[in-house]
Parts: sequence; structure tokens; C-alpha cells
Amino acid sequence: MRNKNLAITTALALVLGMSAGARADEPTYGVLLKTLANPFWGAMSKGIAEGGKQSGVTIFQQAAQSDQDAETQLNLCNTMLERNPKALIAAAINSSNLLPCMSSANQSNIPVVDLDANLDPAITAKAGVKIAFRIGSDNTHAGAQAADFFAEHLGKSATGPVLVIEGLPGNVTGEMRASGFKDELAKVAPGLKVVASLPGDWDANKAANVTNDTLQRNPNLVGIFACNDTMALGAVESVFADGKGGKITVVGVDGTVDGVKSIKAGRLTATVAQLPYLEGIEAVANVKKVLAGQTVPSVIHVPTLVVTEAVLTAGTDPNLQYMK
Repeated sequence: MRNKNLAITTALALVLGMSAGARADEPTYGVLLKTLANPFWGAMSKGIAEGGKQSGVTIFQQAAQSDQDAETQLNLCNTMLERNPKALIAAAINSSNLLPCMSSANQSNIPVVDLDANLDPAITAKAGVKIAFRIGSDNTHAGAQAADFFAEHLGKSATGPVLVIEGLPGNVTGEMRASGFKDELAKVAPGLKVVASLPGDWDANKAANVTNDTLQRNPNLVGIFACNDTMALGAVESVFADGKGGKITVVGVDGTVDGVKSIKAGRLTATVAQLPYLEGIEAVANVKKVLAGQTVPSVIHVPTLVVTEAVLTAGTDPNLQYMK
């Protein structure tokens, strides 16, 4: 079944992954995402395709069916290298699964880009893998922004228990968001205490179960910070099912289409938008600079934006144009 799924995923990538209007004489960039089942990566994919158009390059995109299927992602990466792309832009599922493929890319003098800063620099350095540049939001800062919103929304003197729903264990992105939130919350609203910090595996159903269990132990819960919108939306469903909709502040990260819809519907309180569409455009543009021999920063941060119903209603923030 795994081989069948791999074949299906690869076939879909072959059909959908090439930039529209690509020419045979254009250089090809290989792009490996986690999964297109998550709206965040769907927006990233669109931004990368737009970046290909703007930079005049062909984009070949592939993705695993699940953001937990590390083995399939490695197989896709190895297959991608057989096309001899000019660059490999990869959003690894974890800090180690793609290291063999990235090492092979290094040996073939193919620049490797850490898309969305998913790799632990210490692990890549130990493995001898060279990264051309890392691009993504400052995930620690994104978590801190969520904490600042809690302090603003609930008040700096607010008290009560708070739940943190982490991502997949071992994933550096989720770890940075969670730690950024907890560290900042302790500074700006010390009366808000994190009573549980549990993995949600980027999954809405698991996040909903974590929320249910935490509400049973802490019926006076005042807030939930989830490390992505998918889990935040799962938490929201549990909160409303428990009859506490609107009474518990729920904040996610990503700024997905579904997250924004939930905010407009008065369910999700806020999201820290990561602007993956803009990140995709910038990733391709900076790869082109690298291949042209230009120097780019080793770490490129894309801005983040705290999105609330008020921000959406005002519609004046220039970064809103990149929310796809």
C-alpha cells in the first residue's frame, strides 16, 4: 500500500507540480513540501509557483500525503534528485529524515534550501549537510506574538490556566513556537499559567482530544495556544462543544484560509499569520540570487502578522495581500 500511495503522490506531483507556461530552456528548481493536505502548504505551493513565474524558472513540486510520512518524503526527495534540478528547496518533515537526500544534493553541487526553517542547524551541521539559506518566519517570535496578544486580549493582570498544543514531537518549528509563547507569557502575563503543554501532531482531531482532556481537568481554562491553525480549529470545536465558545481565548499560527474563516465566524480568536505565500515567492527569488553568485543572508525571516476580526475588518495592513 505504501508503494501504491507513493506512486499516486508522485503522479499527482508530475501533473500538478510544473509551473504554468514552463519552457524547456528554463532552469528547474525542485521543491519538496510536507503535504498539500494542509492549507498552509497549499498557500506555500501557490507562492512558489508565483515565484517561478516572477523569476523565469520552472518549478517542479512534490509533497507527501501526510506531514507525518517522513519515509515517503525521503523517497520523493531521492526521486527528485534524479531530475538533476538546479536547486533543492525542501520543507523537511523533521530535522533528520531528508539528510541523506540533502547530502546527495550537496555532492552533486545542488544548493539546498531549508524551506520554512524546519531543520535544526546543529543536526544538519553534525551530518555535514550544507544549507544555502534558511527561510521562514521567526517561529520563536511568532509564539511570543501570540503571548503578547493573550496579555492584550485578557489583560496583563489576568489569571487562570492556559493549554499549549504543540506540533509533532521533534519538529523544531513547533518547539520554537511553543517555547516562544511560554517564555513571553511568563513575562507579560505571569498570572496566566501553562497547566499543560502536549503534542497535537499538527492534527485537528488529536488537538480536539487534548483540549477535551484538559478541560476535564481544568474546567476554568481561560486560553489555548495551538502551534498551527489546524490544531487550533480542532481545539475550537471542543471548546464550543463544551459550551464555552467565546469564553476561552484560542489562538493558532499560520493564517490559513480556514483559520481566517473561523475568525470571521466568531469562533477562533486570532491567528499569527505566517504568510506562506510570500515565503514561497521569496524562497524562489533568493535561490535565483544564489545561483547567480550573489550573497544572501544565511537566515531570511518573512514577517508575521497577528490577525483578528478587527484587523480583517480594517483591511489596512499591507501584509494582508499575501494571505492566500
